[in-house]
Amino acid sequence: MLCKRMASHVKRAKAELEEIRARQRAMSERLIGTYRQVLERLDPGSETSAAGVEAVARAMEAVTSCAAGAGQVQALGEMLSALVVQTHSMQTVRAAVEQAGGFAAQLADIEEVAAFHGDAHELLVYRFFKKDRPAPFELAGKLRLKATSSDDSVLAALAHPREHSPKRRDFIPLPPPVEEDVPESGIAFASGNWRRAVTDRRRPGMVARRHFEAMVFCYLAEELRTGDVAVLGSNDYADWSAHLLPWDECQPKLAAFCEKVGLPDTPAGFVAHLKGAHLSAAAHLDAGYLDNADLVIDEGGVPTLKRRRGKGSDAEAERLAAEIERRMPERSLLSIVARTAHWLTWYRHFGPASGSDPKIKDKLGRYSLAVFTGGINIGPYEAAKHIAGVTARELSMVRNRHITLKKLNAAIADVVNAFAELDVIKAWGDGSTVAADGTQVDTYIDNLLAETSIRYGGFGGIAYHYISDTYVALFSRFIPCGVWEAVHLIEGLLANDSDIQPSTVHADTQGQNFPVFTLDTLFGFDLMPRIRNFKDLIFFRASEKIAYPHIDQLFGESGRNVIDWKLIDKHWIDLMQVAISISEGRLSSATLMRRLRSNSRKNLIYKAFREVGRSVRTVALLRYLADPALRARVTAATNKVESYNGFSKWLGFGGVLADNDPEEQEKLIKFNTLLANLVVFHNALDISDVVRQLVAEGWSITADHLGQIAPYLRAHISRFGAYATDELRHRPDPFDPLLKEVDFSDVELAA
Repeated sequence: MLCKRMASHVKRAKAELEEIRARQRAMSERLIGTYRQVLERLDPGSETSAAGVEAVARAMEAVTSCAAGAGQVQALGEMLSALVVQTHSMQTVRAAVEQAGGFAAQLADIEEVAAFHGDAHELLVYRFFKKDRPAPFELAGKLRLKATSSDDSVLAALAHPREHSPKRRDFIPLPPPVEEDVPESGIAFASGNWRRAVTDRRRPGMVARRHFEAMVFCYLAEELRTGDVAVLGSNDYADWSAHLLPWDECQPKLAAFCEKVGLPDTPAGFVAHLKGAHLSAAAHLDAGYLDNADLVIDEGGVPTLKRRRGKGSDAEAERLAAEIERRMPERSLLSIVARTAHWLTWYRHFGPASGSDPKIKDKLGRYSLAVFTGGINIGPYEAAKHIAGVTARELSMVRNRHITLKKLNAAIADVVNAFAELDVIKAWGDGSTVAADGTQVDTYIDNLLAETSIRYGGFGGIAYHYISDTYVALFSRFIPCGVWEAVHLIEGLLANDSDIQPSTVHADTQGQNFPVFTLDTLFGFDLMPRIRNFKDLIFFRASEKIAYPHIDQLFGESGRNVIDWKLIDKHWIDLMQVAISISEGRLSSATLMRRLRSNSRKNLIYKAFREVGRSVRTVALLRYLADPALRARVTAATNKVESYNGFSKWLGFGGVLADNDPEEQEKLIKFNTLLANLVVFHNALDISDVVRQLVAEGWSITADHLGQIAPYLRAHISRFGAYATDELRHRPDPFDPLLKEVDFSDVELAA
């Protein structure tokens, strides 16, 4: 909350600065107008100034040529005349200033304009910070803070305002210097704007107490976010580097880990692997530039891609889709849950935590009802009103005591594995790619994790889904709105225990940054996001010695934006230590990503992650510009996850997440994911049955036609009404995973 609040204060200060700038535009115009009038009156070419100059010249001539007596009187007369003319000239200048508001008002306006020129929002932070001032000081006194590097300058500075907090004086002494000969070295960590905000030339050796307090807490919040300051005894804000597996323990695991992820197990080999991919991608784009009808690079090095129209679906595929949708048998959601429970026994993962907990006789029925009600997001008491033969207490006990996040993940993996055995999914994908994206979900307002999402425009949290190219959800989780979604990208990929293990990851712009590219690479994933702002990104060179005939302007000036391969080689051990520690469960990837932020000033591991990420992202961008088929696949994958988001929301029609416990919120997201996968699985079976009927009637159906039909069909599913529990006892006939009527041997997956 401290980090969020300080970020909010800075954001509001920047917004206030923009409002001040808007007001100052008119003020600046008035000042310029007054200054123009003053210059016009002081201009040597003006009538007033010319008269003054002529009078002074006559006076000087009289003084130099005068004699005693009458000559002196004449000289004095000429001097008085010159003074009168000069006084009149100054009076016109003074009149212009008075007409503009007076000297005091003009000087005040000049001071205000000068105070907020440039990006000097720092002077405004305290006016928002002062409302919360007691809480940060209380937190600083109770939290056990520790610098994670040898640079503890922020914590040293924090002790200073805490010491002077009871005092109400405007200025306090500078904090103790870090370097004896440099008095201001105690605030050397601060930016130039902050140092100007807290110091005053008229008071050497002092700092403005209010601005100094705001500055220190802004830097403390930032270093907590980056991991440069840790909170002892905490979870997310602990010293993440302390959880790393010692290198002596990593070395025996290194060869097996590198073989699994497909990376060389030496620093030189790793650098050669990255550099070779970088040089190859750049050479490929340059060689094909003249034949690339979609790409244009202007003189400034800005790339532009022409829009391509999707090939759409042909008439035969549309006819098939309409016929399949018309023939899909009507189902209720509860019936789908029950039928899949009989077939797959996914509910076997649920049960009491210990032998002393209450047992359930009708496991299939009770667990099916729990998944059904949790998936559509209605509470036990509301569900009991619509379902005969079950009480709210029974539903609540099952959902709270028999079903955990781990057990839900196991049930989801069961359904994914069964889905992977169906022939029909070969028309949709081979499971080698996954798309990750979030969608906003509503929660109660009085919730620590809930906030307004700028991206989605609603209030609540984010359901983050990993959707296979076969349309099934591999993993889901709940995350707050205020975090960068890329932080959680790798965590879900590593938590996926199903038989579908993708190697290529697609995401939107939110799903990428330098450390994320690096971590995906370290675990053998090929991250290919859809980056909308690629025109604004920096393309890095693999070597300063290579110039390309056609695309060299992409990389900017020669000798700049060059990958530091020596830095990567030097910190290769650190990279491997982090990756192996995550794979061994010693460190959460989400915790790591939250700490490896772009504004970490001290973290050497961040610098290594950033350098690898620069190379990997540049390669991804070069491939994206060179290959229209790749761009189509990225778009198709991200469209699939968008379709899933809409489908899962259609199923979860119960309303907001009515629980403020973060674990229960995530459990509701996973209930919805399990329900969606059950419906997708059953839809795939029903589609197969309809295809068999159509082939028997003489239809010619190809895998390409089936590939244009998503299993997110919903028109045949009833969601509302009184739910009949007798459906739970009807054992369905065995299903047939094979679809021999369609040839999948030469399928072309639809882009």
